[in-house]
Amino acid sequence: MPLGMTAHIVFSAFDDRNPATTSPEMIRLIRADIGFGGLIMTDDLSMQALRGTIGERASASIAAGCDVVLHCNGDRAEMQDCATAAGAMTTDAQARGDAALALRQRPNAIDSNALWDELQLLTGTGDG
Repeated sequence: MPLGMTAHIVFSAFDDRNPATTSPEMIRLIRADIGFGGLIMTDDLSMQALRGTIGERASASIAAGCDVVLHCNGDRAEMQDCATAAGAMTTDAQARGDAALALRQRPNAIDSNALWDELQLLTGTGDG
């Protein structure tokens, strides 16, 4: 897989203090033991599952070995703090990101009217 996401959960057998997102040991396990070579992104840092400010969460995630951090609540001040703390992507992270993006495929064309008709049929909201 080209992309992976950490979870904000503690795997106490490997690191009894830090959730996977901020655990260097867990990121090492993902990379070295599991052999995952894709881009590692955090789960949403704004979900209040981690200690510290948004900036502290972002810098701890990057320091642990995550390639990118996600901030999903739309608070502009938090987004700026997160981006500043995360800093620029490393060369390796950028290469993993580029490799993932290169695998994108153009979606097939869809017939919106046919999909709407099917939705109405399935939900029983159509004319009959």
